[in-house]
Amino acid sequence: MMVQSKTDKVNSPTNLANPYHDEHHHDHGDSFLRDPRRVSRLKWAFSLTLLMMVGEAIGGIYSGSLALLADAGHMLVDAGALGLAWMAAVFARRPADSQRSYGYARLEVLIGYSNAILQVILVLWILFEAVGRLIEPQTILSAPMLFVAFAGLMVNLLVLTILGGHDHDDVNAAGAFLHVLGDLLGSIGAILAALLIEFLGWSWTDALISGLISLLILNSAWRLLRRTAHILLEGVPDGIEMSEVAQAIERECPSVADVHHVHVWQLTGGSHIATLHASLVGDTSPADAILSIRRIMHERYGVNHITVQLDEIRPAGNEGACKLS
Repeated sequence: MMVQSKTDKVNSPTNLANPYHDEHHHDHGDSFLRDPRRVSRLKWAFSLTLLMMVGEAIGGIYSGSLALLADAGHMLVDAGALGLAWMAAVFARRPADSQRSYGYARLEVLIGYSNAILQVILVLWILFEAVGRLIEPQTILSAPMLFVAFAGLMVNLLVLTILGGHDHDDVNAAGAFLHVLGDLLGSIGAILAALLIEFLGWSWTDALISGLISLLILNSAWRLLRRTAHILLEGVPDGIEMSEVAQAIERECPSVADVHHVHVWQLTGGSHIATLHASLVGDTSPADAILSIRRIMHERYGVNHITVQLDEIRPAGNEGACKLS
């Protein structure tokens, strides 16, 4: 990292990063993605969900149940989320190269954005079919419907157990966990519809519950679409107020002044990056000042990688030293 004044004079040694080098800045905060147990959990969860999704789709077509088809659509959402997290875990092991200096972790965001758009289309189709069946109910085979829905419930419980031990920083597995939890509710809804059809003959409940399940899909799809679009647009991570960042640095490090050109964005869901300019006032060394800024950004805002440019060094006054602890 070069520390230069506005007149392009070098005010410190050529490379200030080495004295306070941190391995954390090389993996950009995604070290948890490399956990082999995480890859295994996600692979099994994805495989089970995908198989059950195919089973529910076949069962829905055979029994004529739109609720099962809707639940299969929701499981398709879950399979996409789990496959996305699994792919991210696998690709995160690939090192950065000359074409992709940040590596391949952001592939999960691009795929997630595309997946969310497909989910919205799926919801529109389910809602269209549900309205048509409410107007003109169709014959439904409740026994096969009940069997397939119950199997789906068991698989969802198993997948939730597999994903239950994810790392608290693993936003992909946490998001997939919520997807599967929503699908479990969908399976319960399909079971309820099958029972009502079997014992009361209320075939219209299939269309009604399928509409409710589709709303679960729409909710998860909208959240995923909004989050991935925000990351692709290099939006500020949740929980960070840009107006407070510069004030926090200047307040906790009195020898750093005029913090400006502050940019904070996300590489992936759990990796935050920042750049900023500042001026150094007093006798604190540039290395200590930059180290202090890095610690403030990491501890207060969870920024994994930060680039700091010191524009100038002003004469010493009554300023205090940076808080390094």
